[in-house]
Amino acid sequence: MKREILINASPRETRVAILEDEQFVELMIDRPDNRRMVGDIYLGKVEAVLPGIQAAFVDIGTEKQAFLHASDLVFPESEADGDDDAEDESSEDDEDGQSNGRRKRVKAPPIQDLLKRGQDVIVQVSKEPISTKGPRVTAQVSLAGRFLVYMPFASRVGVSRKIGDRAERQRLREQMQAVLPKDSGGVIVRTVGEDVTQETFRREYNTLSAQWKKIQRKTRFLRAPAPVHRETSLTRGLTRDLFSTKVDSLVVDSKQVYNEIVEYLKGIAPELIDRVKLYDDLVPIFDKAELEPEIRDLFKRRCDLPSGGYLIIEQTEALVSVDVNSGRYTGKRDPEKTILKTNTEAARELARQLRLRDIGGIIVCDFIDMETKANRDKVLQELRNHLARDRARTKAFAVSELGLIEMTRQRVRASHYQNMTEACPTCAGTGRVFTPESTVRRMERSIKRIAVEGKKDHLLIKVHPDVAMYVLEHEHDLAKKLEKGAGFQLELRDDPLLKPDEFKLVVKGAERDVTQQYAVA
Repeated sequence: MKREILINASPRETRVAILEDEQFVELMIDRPDNRRMVGDIYLGKVEAVLPGIQAAFVDIGTEKQAFLHASDLVFPESEADGDDDAEDESSEDDEDGQSNGRRKRVKAPPIQDLLKRGQDVIVQVSKEPISTKGPRVTAQVSLAGRFLVYMPFASRVGVSRKIGDRAERQRLREQMQAVLPKDSGGVIVRTVGEDVTQETFRREYNTLSAQWKKIQRKTRFLRAPAPVHRETSLTRGLTRDLFSTKVDSLVVDSKQVYNEIVEYLKGIAPELIDRVKLYDDLVPIFDKAELEPEIRDLFKRRCDLPSGGYLIIEQTEALVSVDVNSGRYTGKRDPEKTILKTNTEAARELARQLRLRDIGGIIVCDFIDMETKANRDKVLQELRNHLARDRARTKAFAVSELGLIEMTRQRVRASHYQNMTEACPTCAGTGRVFTPESTVRRMERSIKRIAVEGKKDHLLIKVHPDVAMYVLEHEHDLAKKLEKGAGFQLELRDDPLLKPDEFKLVVKGAERDVTQQYAVA
């Protein structure tokens, strides 16, 4: 598979595009005012301990307090009910510097036995603030290098699950066990460490171990809450985590960023420097690669498939729903083959769109109903095959009784949709506004409420021009009817400054707005 990385860098924004076989599959965006937090280490202060949910809230200096669960604390191995094999299976490289070396099937002690209010604690951000939630943090700190992830509070050697060969996994584990001093923490060998020598492992372990000791020393002179260690920049982290012999080229349009990448590679992988290219064409790099239209389409609900079918992707607070439609594609004779072709295309495109839009959490996909179990299994397998290329952890479950495929995708930050858009001030994010007729009926009810109170003021009714046009065309005698029922004078005017479903009730002469007082629904 041909892999390329394109970097578009400017002082106020850095964008990274990853292409696989010339297909756009991943987009990363970093801005100074919205810097990535995952991997940052803080000295925090415990603000509240909640035994009922086995969690604590920690002040790390962010707008909202961080959430720390008891399972993310450091406690003696004897407290755990897991085993070595379980830990080894969970040892996984996330390819972005954050390991999944957290204990599995561990029952943590009561959190009140481990933390007290006002206590200082070193924590690392594992999930950025999303929507109304603050960041999630862990006390099980990990430091990512190019070939290793060092975990000071662990005690095992893990190997990335993406290294599939058992003999190679065992060789790497034995190499690291020989390098790792006793009682000095644990490590995970990353995917790019597959062919690395023992001496290289030793050098990187020493670097990461020294970095951790420096962090510990620094905390002695800080007052919580305070940042202790910042994760590396997007481009440097990308070079560390992704750029390997499996990537054919890395093209960057900034001379400064190009020099930074080359300088960094001199120390970790000089053999890759020839694959780094400086883009100096007058045509912007993303325009040249024809990526801008695809980036604009990321925020659309509809995503077209090659055959003529399409996906509808809806992001909600609780989950993401995906609906598959055959659209204009009707096939030839066999309906089941037509449906299978559309669903297979949809499975491939869904896996790509999840990566491209950086969608995480619970995802429910409603594929077109298929009669045979064999075809349902084919679609599920196609989805899983393409999800396997994803750097984020994913899990797709079997087709449910309702014909849905439920899946999860690791979420450590808000999606591009959440980061780069905001709720519409007119519809408040619903995507819908009241029709002109519904607006007129609401306005009518408000006037009736005024009449019940016996008010006799001359009332000016302001509505959007579309509503005024509706009244003119369909209810031209509305004002007269309302006047007769209310017992006071009414005057209808259009106001282009109003929202499509907004109206205002103003007492003429006094210019007093009484809308909020009477417009309940």
